[in-house]
Amino acid sequence: MPFDQQLVSFYTILRKGVMRIIRIWSQTLLPSLVTSVLYFAVFGAILGSRIGTIEGVPYILFVVPGLVMLAVITNAYTDVATTFFTSKFFSRNIDEVLVSPTSPVTLIAGYVASGIVRGVLVGILVLLVSLFFALPSIAHPLIVLLFLVLASLVFALGGLINGIYATNFDGITIVPTFVLTPLVYLGGVFYSIGTLPDWWQTATLFNPIFYIVNGFRYGFLGFADVSIFASTGVLVALAGILLAVNWYFIKKGLGLRQ
Repeated sequence: MPFDQQLVSFYTILRKGVMRIIRIWSQTLLPSLVTSVLYFAVFGAILGSRIGTIEGVPYILFVVPGLVMLAVITNAYTDVATTFFTSKFFSRNIDEVLVSPTSPVTLIAGYVASGIVRGVLVGILVLLVSLFFALPSIAHPLIVLLFLVLASLVFALGGLINGIYATNFDGITIVPTFVLTPLVYLGGVFYSIGTLPDWWQTATLFNPIFYIVNGFRYGFLGFADVSIFASTGVLVALAGILLAVNWYFIKKGLGLRQ
């Protein structure tokens, strides 16, 4: 298929995903805002005043980057996993895409771009909500933007793998509930790994979400637990691996034949 026609396919898939996000905003955007308000109220206004500061920063300002990234990760992942699974099992319009000359790369790009849009949009909205509780400063705006997009990209790619292989709705919810959520809460959202025992610090370094929170927090506060280059490298490598896995699954039709 010529490149301009691949662009039409990409735009069509992306537009469908974005229109879905806007049309059912009360399901795609609102829940994360409500949850974030509760987090900011509990960890900022209530517990934050008792905890004091971390690295000289008030606790509410320390947790804002982590809570924004918590919303970004869950939304980017859930959006792509749910959208692809629905297209595969209910509307069945994925069959029309698969029999068309649309390449696997274009199909992946369309669905993942939709997940990135939702992740970034939710991240910006949660950040705006945080202004009612604190006034976070941004030390490195480009780093903040880079990690906002990288985190959305990585977990949109992860969500696509989940959507491809899921055979029922349980398959969509198992990974976020039993894998993603524990990794998020143990990824340094609410604490610095410098406060942990040595063995726990070592274990945290194997958690990819730690590098996302670490890099995003560096963009706001100007300091981090590990090098910003290490965090960026881990995310770029992870995105490359997930992209290759998605491409292989779609190219071979694994998880798509019913």
